Amino acid sequence: MIRIITRARLVALQQEADQARAQAREVQGQADAAYARHVRTAWNLTAEAEAAERAAETARTQVEDLAQALERVQAELVQTLGTVARQDARIEELSAPAPAGASMVLLLHYGKPHSIHPDEAAAHAYAATLGVPLSGWVPVGERAAAEAWWRCVPFIYDAGRDHFRSVAAPAVEPSGGVA
Repeated sequence: MIRIITRARLVALQQEADQARAQAREVQGQADAAYARHVRTAWNLTAEAEAAERAAETARTQVEDLAQALERVQAELVQTLGTVARQDARIEELSAPAPAGASMVLLLHYGKPHSIHPDEAAAHAYAATLGVPLSGWVPVGERAAAEAWWRCVPFIYDAGRDHFRSVAAPAVEPSGGVA
């Protein structure tokens, strides 16, 4: 079967070839557009993934910092609770009524009351924290209290009158029955 190629057949074949090329160009354009969308999508997804990784790393760092801060706060809280418990016990101890004959020492600084201590050794130890040498305590003698840098004044609890009184001062009865 031999076909004879005629001009009309050549024109028809040329038109078919032109249509096929046009269709190929259109399909190639669609493929190129699809590929470009794919590349843009891959690029955008990669950028989003990298941003998410950076955000996750930042969040991890912040969580670690917060965890360390929480540990420090918890340690401070435990320490504070211990301090509060000790102070509460001390308040309870100091709030209890004084037994008869109980004594204390008033620490004076240039004649003005500074602090109260259970005994003279405790007053001297406290004054040492303020820079007073432990060996620097001497009997007061006749000097006025306002002239002495630091001075200890002992007191005892007088249960009959429900108050403390100076050991150095004699017990004086109130005049007119007024306490």
